[in-house]
Formats: sequence, C-alpha cells, structure tokens
Amino acid sequence: MITKMSHTSLFVLDQDKAYDFYVNKLGFKVNTDVTMENGFRWLTLNPPEQPDLEIAILLPLHEGMQYDEETRNAYKVLLEKGALGAGVLYTPDCRATYEELKAKGVVFKSEPKEQFYGIEAIITDSCGNWFSMTGPKET
Repeated sequence: MITKMSHTSLFVLDQDKAYDFYVNKLGFKVNTDVTMENGFRWLTLNPPEQPDLEIAILLPLHEGMQYDEETRNAYKVLLEKGALGAGVLYTPDCRATYEELKAKGVVFKSEPKEQFYGIEAIITDSCGNWFSMTGPKET
C-alpha cells in the first residue's frame, strides 16, 4: 500500500529563474541542490511547513531526458503558453498573501476571488506553470 507521496516533478525552462521565483518570492526551502557527474542539476524544493513533501523538482527540458526531441519541444510550447497547471498552494490569508507576492513581482492571472471552497487567486511562475493559490473563506 502506498502511504504518501515524497516527490513530484515540475518542468521549467531555466532552473536559476525558477529557483529565484520559488525560493526568493514564494519562500520555498531548498532541500537538494546538487550537480551530478553528468552535469544534471538535481534541484528540489519544498514549502517551509512540509519538509517531507518535495513538490518542486525543477527539471529543465533538455537532451538525455526520457523524451525524444519532438516531445520535449511540445512540452516547451505548452509550458510557455501556460497550458500545464502545476497544483494548488495553500495560504491562511489569500488576499494578504496576494498583496505580499504582488509586491515581490509575482505575476497573477487572477486576483483573489471568493469561490465555494474559499478564496482563490491564480499565479504563474517564471516559465508559465500556474498554481491555484487558495485560502479559507472569509468570515
């Protein structure tokens, strides 16, 4: 039986730009940042309150991956268009976090809006990945 997820992948076009976005703007913590013998950089990050869940393995689209060139190019096009959603990020105060991140230069596809499940805003990273940022309903 599977009991938990430890890692998930996130494709990026530039690991350094992604690092800046996730660490310096969103506040994620670096778990692993190692350049392997073949030159591949293994970079994993996690939200500060979830050290056992590495949700962002920032994988550049490059030769030598399990995909052929045609598939890598298709991923790149979809990534740049923002067609590859990445997940849901939680914050206890969506509106305050929106203002904080906007001041840091984070790009939003939508401002915080009330939904049936709480408050939600959509953010994008430096490569086109998007996240639903959600928080509880306002009382």
